Amino acid sequence: MSSEATAEKSAVSTVRVTLGLIGLLALIAGILILVWPQKVAEVVVAIIAIYAIVAGVVYAAMGVFSRTRGGWARVGHIMLGIIFVIAGIVALANLGTATGWFAVFFGIFVGVAWIIEGIVSLSTLGGAGSKGWTIFFAILSIIAGIILITSPLWGAAVLWLLLGISLAVLGIIQIVRAFTFK
Repeated sequence: MSSEATAEKSAVSTVRVTLGLIGLLALIAGILILVWPQKVAEVVVAIIAIYAIVAGVVYAAMGVFSRTRGGWARVGHIMLGIIFVIAGIVALANLGTATGWFAVFFGIFVGVAWIIEGIVSLSTLGGAGSKGWTIFFAILSIIAGIILITSPLWGAAVLWLLLGISLAVLGIIQIVRAFTFK
């Protein structure tokens, strides 16, 4: 067997393993979201809270140890660091409440984004190749955004469920691709 054929076989094997692992991770994440949606959401919020604490310590250290920044920049970094650390600690101490708050925040954020996306689509109507689809998309996006803003917790729960379903289905597809990749 030539070295070129060996290298090609090795590359194909690496791609197959990578596809399989990514698919397996997606499938596991999707199943976990579908089976334990609240617990998985709490884990995600806990990871964000830990990140906030670490980022807060870094910001505070930048403020304390920086010799090149001016006084206000140093004070600002220290204050920002303290805020991040406090927010992270409060979130970890009240994980259920923080998860609910994050879900509401996420629902409102996505709702506003969809409304803006719909408005932007309408503003580009003059250059659109298919005006009917653009109008349909814009109206659907605006309506979905309004629904999310008026019911952000419900909307976030539906989006979370759809994410779980999508990850599970895409994970299965990716695993099948890993076995059939040539």
